[in-house]
Amino acid sequence: MRLVTRFFGLLVAFAGGRYVGGMNPTLESPGVLQRRRFLSRISIALSGVAGAIVGVPVVGFLVAPLVRRVPRAWRAVGRVTEFTVGETVAVTFEDASPLPWSGVTARTAAWLRRDDDAGFTAFAVNCTHLGCPVRWIQSAELFLCPCHGGVFNRNGTVAGGPPPKPLTRYPVRVHNGQVEIQTSPTPIA
Repeated sequence: MRLVTRFFGLLVAFAGGRYVGGMNPTLESPGVLQRRRFLSRISIALSGVAGAIVGVPVVGFLVAPLVRRVPRAWRAVGRVTEFTVGETVAVTFEDASPLPWSGVTARTAAWLRRDDDAGFTAFAVNCTHLGCPVRWIQSAELFLCPCHGGVFNRNGTVAGGPPPKPLTRYPVRVHNGQVEIQTSPTPIA
C-alpha cells in the first residue's frame, strides 16, 4: 500500500500539485483536491488525443478531393481496322484511377463511333441527368436512358427528357494503329 501511495504522490506532483499522504483523506483535504485536478487534466488531455485521432482522418477525407489531381490516362480500345465508318459500338477500358481491390468494377465503357477514316468520337455511357447508363439504338440513331426517359441525338445533344446537358465526350486519338480514349473519373452532372 505504501508503494501505491508513493506512486500516486509522484503522479500528483507531476501534474503540478502536492499530495498529502494519508489513508482516508476528507473531501476538503489538499490531497483530494489535487487528485481531482490531476484527474481532470488527464481527462482533458485524453479527450484531446481522442479528438485528434478521430479528427485528422475526417479532415483529410474532406480536404483531399480539393487538392488531389484528377488522373487521366490514354487507354487502348482496339485497332483502327476493327471499327467500321458510321457505326457506333460499345468499348470497355480500365478506369482512370482503379483501386487494387476494384476487380471488374475497375472497367468502364464508352460509346465509340468512327466518323471517317481518321476521326473518332467517344461518348460517356452515363446520362448527364443522374448518371444512369445510356444505350445506343442503331435503328433510331439515338442514345436512350431507360431510367428517366432521357434521349440524346446521334451527336450526343439532348433530344428530350430531363438531362441538363449533352453526353460527355472523351478525347480520342489514334496512336500506333490503336484507337485510344483519354479516361477520367465518371463524368456525371
